[in-house]
Amino acid sequence: MAQQPVEMILVRQLAGYLFVPVLVVDTTGTVVFYNEPAERILGVRFEETGRIDPEEADRLVELSHDPAAGPDGDGRPLVTALQQRRPVHARRWLLRRADRVRLQVELTAFPVIDQEDRVLGAVAMFWERPGP
Repeated sequence: MAQQPVEMILVRQLAGYLFVPVLVVDTTGTVVFYNEPAERILGVRFEETGRIDPEEADRLVELSHDPAAGPDGDGRPLVTALQQRRPVHARRWLLRRADRVRLQVELTAFPVIDQEDRVLGAVAMFWERPGP
């Protein structure tokens, strides 16, 4: 495995301490870490999966678009954070494929950018949204 930039190591370290569910992805969209609160929502432990490529992530969970979002809200928040180098917030339906549980989640994604202005990856913080 290639050595990670120090910024990504620090992001992963911080994510491990947070109470809110967090996913950390690299520039290819590969999930390089998710914390324990995220494990509870995703239904699988990071120790069991390790790094997850985008295709495998799509097999674990399905995100559907927010019907209340405008035309700009149809994208994938992590992809937007990586490609457009900006934070994004969205409401999505998350379907855990293993047990078919469907949850409405709010999520905020933002890019990780180093001092040389290179995008190193992105972070998504998400939480279950109560009610309709």
